Amino acid sequence: MFELSLSINWLAVLLASVALAALGATWFMALFPTPYATALGRTDLAGQKPKPLFIAGPFVCSVVLNLTNAVMLRSFGITSLSSALLFGAITGVGYLASTTINVAINPNIPRPLLYEAVNAPFFLVSNLISCAILAAMQ
Repeated sequence: MFELSLSINWLAVLLASVALAALGATWFMALFPTPYATALGRTDLAGQKPKPLFIAGPFVCSVVLNLTNAVMLRSFGITSLSSALLFGAITGVGYLASTTINVAINPNIPRPLLYEAVNAPFFLVSNLISCAILAAMQ
């Protein structure tokens, strides 16, 4: 396993993380700020500048996601773009989208289906971008 971590393209992990940060900023601050705030019951926050935690936290999580994808792509011997995108679609729906709805169906999120409708496509697209970048830079 140690040899596997040495064979990871860390530049690809970093580039994919920056790409996901840009996607997240575009998705939640430009494309869907109102539906996202509505799903959370926090329309009072619309238009406000996010605190540093809400920028740094998702970036750190994207580094973890990209590193995990890199390890799994390498472990499964996935090298082609088409196979990486299939892997990204399967894990995007199977792990990320399903976890998103599981998180959403609790009393703290007033509009869980709207939350899922805004977030699940983001996580699927971000996972596809991650896998594409990682496969292209192997």
